Amino acid sequence: MQNEEIDIEALKNDKEFMENLRLLEQEMKSENSIAKGYQVLDAKLAMEESEDDINDIFTFIVNTAFDKLSDYLTAYKKFDMSDAEDFATARAIYEHGIQRYSENDKRGAKEIFLVLYHMIEIEDLRDAMMVHACAVMAGNSFEKFMDEFVDITDLDPNDPMSYFITEFTQPTHMLLAMFGNYVAEGKKELEVLEKKEDSGA
Repeated sequence: MQNEEIDIEALKNDKEFMENLRLLEQEMKSENSIAKGYQVLDAKLAMEESEDDINDIFTFIVNTAFDKLSDYLTAYKKFDMSDAEDFATARAIYEHGIQRYSENDKRGAKEIFLVLYHMIEIEDLRDAMMVHACAVMAGNSFEKFMDEFVDITDLDPNDPMSYFITEFTQPTHMLLAMFGNYVAEGKKELEVLEKKEDSGA
């Protein structure tokens, strides 16, 4: 991806662009679309809109994502990561979990990573979520997790999955083996969701 200079003033003065953005924001709200929320957020960030305006969009994304998660858990439904809305929902929840972790809210972060492990069916990605949860349960700070566990050397910014940390300094299966006790603990905490799922089948 080439780094191109964005003419912010030209965008703001482009009536067609601004009208399309306004319509996109309307659709975002009327459809409760998290995917469109991210499109609006990216545009507003590019135009260096006010912090309050950007925070409003981000709040919409996070709140809508957790509402959708609640609906899915109630319906015993998993995320379909090939669906744009489900992918954007998982991304929003994950980013919120990372924010919680960075703010040292280890309990909140652990719960989010475990729920993502439960909700995602792509094996590599769900295993990565368990590594996140185990790192938290083992008492690692966010800084230590990023410095000692995460490997971003081969990060491809054009890969949609790059929104999620999935590459580590050791093979994922080795980390899960090393964190064996925490994996068992995490899965035990998820039993309540699994039992509900079984009873709802």
